Amino acid sequence: MSRIRSRLGAAACALFILTANPVHAEAPEAVRPALWKVADEDTTIWLFGTIHVLPEPVAWDAGPVGKALDSAQELVTEIRMDQAEQSQGIILQKSLREDGKALRDTLADRERDSYDAALAGIGLPPAAFDRNDAWFAALMLTLIPLKAAGYSTESGIDQQVAARAKARHIPNEAFETADYQIGLFDSLPENTQQAYLAEVLGALPTVKADVDAMVSAWKTGDADHLAELMNEDESDPTVRKVLITDRNANWAKWLKARLDKPGIVFVAVGAGHLAGPGSVQDQLAAQGIASTRVQ
Repeated sequence: MSRIRSRLGAAACALFILTANPVHAEAPEAVRPALWKVADEDTTIWLFGTIHVLPEPVAWDAGPVGKALDSAQELVTEIRMDQAEQSQGIILQKSLREDGKALRDTLADRERDSYDAALAGIGLPPAAFDRNDAWFAALMLTLIPLKAAGYSTESGIDQQVAARAKARHIPNEAFETADYQIGLFDSLPENTQQAYLAEVLGALPTVKADVDAMVSAWKTGDADHLAELMNEDESDPTVRKVLITDRNANWAKWLKARLDKPGIVFVAVGAGHLAGPGSVQDQLAAQGIASTRVQ
């Protein structure tokens, strides 16, 4: 399995570069994604794992998930959803190379050939991302084929959760900003970015099947399998620490502090953060805070 999926999950705001596809008109499929509850005597925090892009709408809000969201007085997401589109400019600015070199000139001959072939395969010229960092080219080479396969943010869960909360006029807080999220990618060492791009190039033939498998696990609430698909193939300790573990730890600290204030909070973040070793729930448990699986 390719580890690009963990990085796709971490790049929430990067997904909004893609133009959304029309929402399908058919009746959405009923699904049962995972939901957890963290509570004390006067505070309830719901933890819901999202999928940022999907090929078609699904009925994610049936049963406990919809009831939990409708009971909430506050929504917390990775970034504020009303600012998501503004992230496009941030991504484009941060992705620009600062060393004066063209991306293709930094690649070894064999890797450059694979890179050129991959760009040609999606209808782009060889110099398409020459002014950009390797992490940006890797993301685009993952996201563009998914868009062509019908995946879109319109069908993704984050947008729908935010719209439902907005209709109820409840505030949308955020753990991070778009600038911070994209900065995580931009701060990765050059050799790590190059290795990421090489892995994406090798994984392109199966990227849709890989993400389809991730979506299937999410639909059935199979958090263990989802963790296996999204996170456990991340063998680069720097990437795992920067994009997953450190962020989970920061969020858990915020959640612990939030328990000191009464109310009902619905937290919607990428499902990979709520699955596997080092998850948000694990980070909470390390602070003596239990989470209960509800669905």
